Amino acid sequence: MSEIRDKSKKYNMHSWSAQGALNPKVITKAEGIYFYDEDGNKYADMSSQLVNSNLGHHNQALIDAIKAQADIMPFMGPGFAVEARSNAAEAISKMSGLKDAKVFFTNAGAEANENAIKIAKQYTGKWKILSMQRCYHGASAGAGNLTGEPRHFANEPGPAGHVHFEGPYPYYAPAAVKFNNEDEVADYYLDLLQRVINTEGGENIAAIFLESVVGSNGILIPPKKYMQGVRKICTDNGICMVCDEVMAGFYRTGKPFAYMNFDIEPDLVTFAKGATCGYVPLGGVILSGPIAKHFDDNKLICGLTYNAHPMGCACTVAAVEEYKRLNIEENVAKQGKILGEILEELKAKHKCVGDVRYIGLFSGIELVKAPHVPIVPYGKDPEGIMAKIGGMLVKEGFWTYSHEAVLIVAPPLIITEEELREAMKIMDKVLDSVDQMV
Repeated sequence: MSEIRDKSKKYNMHSWSAQGALNPKVITKAEGIYFYDEDGNKYADMSSQLVNSNLGHHNQALIDAIKAQADIMPFMGPGFAVEARSNAAEAISKMSGLKDAKVFFTNAGAEANENAIKIAKQYTGKWKILSMQRCYHGASAGAGNLTGEPRHFANEPGPAGHVHFEGPYPYYAPAAVKFNNEDEVADYYLDLLQRVINTEGGENIAAIFLESVVGSNGILIPPKKYMQGVRKICTDNGICMVCDEVMAGFYRTGKPFAYMNFDIEPDLVTFAKGATCGYVPLGGVILSGPIAKHFDDNKLICGLTYNAHPMGCACTVAAVEEYKRLNIEENVAKQGKILGEILEELKAKHKCVGDVRYIGLFSGIELVKAPHVPIVPYGKDPEGIMAKIGGMLVKEGFWTYSHEAVLIVAPPLIITEEELREAMKIMDKVLDSVDQMV
């Protein structure tokens, strides 16, 4: 066991883990879509780490931007105007397509959602917050209560007013419910949402939070009619529609932001990950024009020491330029089509694959032991089946993560067809073994 690993186990607390059972890999190099451990083993990073390394590892333009900003001014308090800060806000605002938008920067996605809660409450004067079951918005106090799956249990009991509703997941709809098309899916789940609003009182609800495309909880892609229906419900009831784009933003779905796939304009947008591709921490909230204007005369009660940190802002400016220079939107369209075809082939071939869902380079493989019967129970994996499958993939050089019964496939957006096909051959091979397991 290496000295680095020994020291990590002795001094680092690793997230979502029982510390005594850990045996972390020591990583010594990363380049493009690959990274390497201390023994020289090569791994295709097919989850973009935590779905944030959109531009891959060791992008020189991002590195140079961080170095240059460090030479100019590594930090300046949030009350001052700084070139990188101004340029980053302009770039994100324009990228959003929202008229007269402004940005409140944070350090990460959870903080973005924390501040979006506060902004929605201040703007509307209301106090209840709705969010989906089977969603993830962060692990901090407020964001953790937005989260609608077992990772929020550690935050309970939480603040009053957080209410969860069931969002679209037609593969696991109640057995008595049958859908013939996506419009019927949208109508069913919009009715469930409306019932919750009727019960909680639209006059009390400040915001409805939803991941534009649900990420770790299964890559759940809502019908366009559903998103447009939520937009109408929010407008009719004076509720802020908040799209969490922390994972789905920055071309992950093929568009600058995922909500653009549904022809809607949210009131607030939260982002992080792809803004800097993980090179330095940065997140934020995009305020649409009317909400931004509200705070011209009303004090914004939000603040962070590292709000709009110059190093993060400089990296964001460089990242936005790199997305354009590398024609990422075009590459996601091309490789996303190929990935979708491969996933459909895996679904047809493997009995352990119940469903596949994909949009751009954002996809999930739903593992089952029989049709509509997940390979592990919800919220539990007593036999460590998903961990075993993950280990099989890693042994072959395919790095990703799973959540519940879903394997995530979300490679860096710079991936080539050759790299994609090579990696997915590994997935095919491992799924052969999973077929035998079930």
